[in-house]
Amino acid sequence: MTTPWAGLVDDAALFPPGNAPLPEAVPAHHAHHAAWYAELVGPFVFPATRLGELPGVRDLKVSLTAPAGPDGLAEAVRAVTGADGLELAAIEAALPAGTSLSELTGVLAACLPPGAAGYVEVPRGANRSAVLDALAGTPYRAKFRTGGLTADAFPDEPELADAVAGCVRRDLPFKCTAGLHHAIRHTAPDTGFEHHGFLNVLLATDAALAGADPADLVAILAEREKDRVRDSVAALAANRLAAARRLFLSIGSCSVAEPVDDLVGLGLLTAPEPHGDR
Repeated sequence: MTTPWAGLVDDAALFPPGNAPLPEAVPAHHAHHAAWYAELVGPFVFPATRLGELPGVRDLKVSLTAPAGPDGLAEAVRAVTGADGLELAAIEAALPAGTSLSELTGVLAACLPPGAAGYVEVPRGANRSAVLDALAGTPYRAKFRTGGLTADAFPDEPELADAVAGCVRRDLPFKCTAGLHHAIRHTAPDTGFEHHGFLNVLLATDAALAGADPADLVAILAEREKDRVRDSVAALAANRLAAARRLFLSIGSCSVAEPVDDLVGLGLLTAPEPHGDR
């Protein structure tokens, strides 16, 4: 990892609230990978429910979401791996009610190609700890949903703090998706929803690695003073930042530009100087 932000943003342009049309999202993804911030951009997140739209798409590393869990997953994987110009970078599989984790991971083990990552979307509620226990020590990673189209889709600070701490205790890498495309905790002006900040999650991961108690993690996730968050991130030693990123892998964001712009605006990422006429 040559920058602490490498691979931070998985391009989920097709998903709400962005809902970019595929003919626009694919060229935009290629443009991101040709831009100065290309190292920050991860795979193109694609829903298994839209596999019929893949023919004709080229030159993509795809992270395939599987909301139905193991149902139809092997066929979806074959559709991606059998297409010219596509590479399966990851599978992000849900764990539907009534599906056992062993059933899901069995299908993942059977169909994941070498080098591809497997994520299990960890359900909210009482079953979360048991799922994290079962994922610990396996090749699979955790995925947490941190927002959505309704207020109740956003976990509060204690819930997210417990999820982060649970992964840290188990040395379990994780990603977050939905509602997390800005750097710092804030209230969305259009909906009034409380959004987590990805830098808050990073700092909470670092604090959990240092043995912070739950109340401290909650306070870090609740912090919305941008100078305080920025200064805390900037003060992290390189080894601590790398250790936090080893566990907090990425965010799935319908916008690549917003996380990049936030990091630049905070002075944590430097954009190249524009070349003017000489």
